[in-house]
Order: sequence, then C-alpha cells, then structure tokens
Amino acid sequence: QVRLVESGGGLVQSGGSLRLSCTASTTYYTINDMAWYRQAPGKPRELVASITRNRQTTKYADSVKGRFTISRDNWKNTIDLEMKSLKSEDTAVYYCNARAESQYSPELVYWGQGTQVTVSS
Repeated sequence: QVRLVESGGGLVQSGGSLRLSCTASTTYYTINDMAWYRQAPGKPRELVASITRNRQTTKYADSVKGRFTISRDNWKNTIDLEMKSLKSEDTAVYYCNARAESQYSPELVYWGQGTQVTVSS
C-alpha cells in the first residue's frame, strides 16, 4: 500500500506564492511517476504537473507553465509544487498522485486526500 499526504495549502492573495508538499509512505513499493492534479468546483480534475522517478522529465499544464515548478526527492519520497504568481483561477483542491508497484503488485495509481488552495483577488 501507498499513502500520500499533502500539506501546504491555504489562502493567498492574487500574485502570491505557495508551496505544496506530498509525502509518500510505503513499504515494499517503488514509487514511479508522481504528479499534482487539481479540481476546481464544477470542473473535472486536471493534471497540473508531473515528474518521472529519475526527475529527468517534467510536464506542466499550459495554464501553469512558467509559474509552477515541480520537484522531487526520492530519498524522502516527496514531491513539492512551488506555485508563484498565483491567480484566482488557480483556486482548487490540489491532489497528489503517484504510480507505484511492487514485486507482488502491478503498477497502480494512488491519490492523496487533497489540499485546498484559495487565491483571493
């Protein structure tokens, strides 16, 4: 099993910054790709940013390119999302996502419980 716990959400003014963190707790599982998704009220969940295990490939939604940065620490099994120049449209619940596998299980997708980010204009 893999448990993902997010932290760092909150209320920030437009133009401000926030840093989200996600820690993956697991035994026997290898954490592969990790990502941040978000879901605003009345909208589908969307990919914000992703990073591969070797940290060589990152992907960003067009709406956050140049403003958000995803990073990863494999030693600590954590990913961070540095968010700058926040806009009201960034308001959403942000979810940590991880793909993990073990010698007893094929790769499965795991989700955190989500953390609220609210950007006031």
